[in-house]
Amino acid sequence: MSSIKIRTKRLDGNTQIRTLISHPMEHGRNKDKTTNKLIPAHYIQVLTVTHNGKPIAICNMGAGISKDPYFAFLLKGGSPGDQITIDWVDNLGNKDSEKHTIT
Repeated sequence: MSSIKIRTKRLDGNTQIRTLISHPMEHGRNKDKTTNKLIPAHYIQVLTVTHNGKPIAICNMGAGISKDPYFAFLLKGGSPGDQITIDWVDNLGNKDSEKHTIT
């Protein structure tokens, strides 16, 4: 099961893209409460949004984004049947991708 949830909505000829990503987004300065040791950094570095295979947003992120981040984008245009793909890569090399068809 993907860590990415995507929702789209048509608004006045444009398309609103909303996504919720399940990810710990640890910045590396928190301590584990049981061992009192630092929790290693683990965060999304690059988020890519594509529309019908063409990149429309490439977001370079750092450790300051909250756990389970939510993002929203407004795409000029977009039609029912178009494909939206969201990919992410984190600092540990983990990756995920999800596709969604605009309705």
